[in-house]
Amino acid sequence: MRIITGSAKGAVLKTLDGEKTRPTAEKVKEAVFSALQFDLEGRTFLDLFAGSGQMGLEALSRGAARAVFIDEARDAMEIVKENAKKTGFFDRSHFLVSDYRNYLRKAAGREVFDIVFIDPPYAEQIAVDAMLRVINADMVKEGTLFVLEGEDPIEEIQRADLTLVRAKKYGRAWIHIFRYGEATFDE
Repeated sequence: MRIITGSAKGAVLKTLDGEKTRPTAEKVKEAVFSALQFDLEGRTFLDLFAGSGQMGLEALSRGAARAVFIDEARDAMEIVKENAKKTGFFDRSHFLVSDYRNYLRKAAGREVFDIVFIDPPYAEQIAVDAMLRVINADMVKEGTLFVLEGEDPIEEIQRADLTLVRAKKYGRAWIHIFRYGEATFDE
């Protein structure tokens, strides 16, 4: 696993051994960042189920201003910190060991994100729940993008403030990109 492009291009990242985390496949990561390429510069990025931190670190490498990494596994967060140091992004990163529900409850209204990446363990099927909790925690603004990775397609979400921008399957993984509100970053 490595950083694909940007200022840390080619940096090899560590990941936890075993089955605790399932890093996003290189092909999927490339597709996600191809879709986000014009929306990253100067933005804040939330990596909600961080694992190795590769998605937030890729965002920083491509110009995001800041990334917040949340994972409930302490050993995973140690890997994220190590990877952030290795890539030179430690000072633009914030790390927290927490269950996503607790983090969102405690951070409600204190942080606002431009891009939120949500990739929980596939079996838990909580990606949509996590996205709705981020919105309900008032941590979004007009144009916030949500990238959800999961094993199944997402059924239609009945909310006027969410627009499905893209849904595509890459091997086992489904990627769904939603935009919150009506505005885009170009406005």
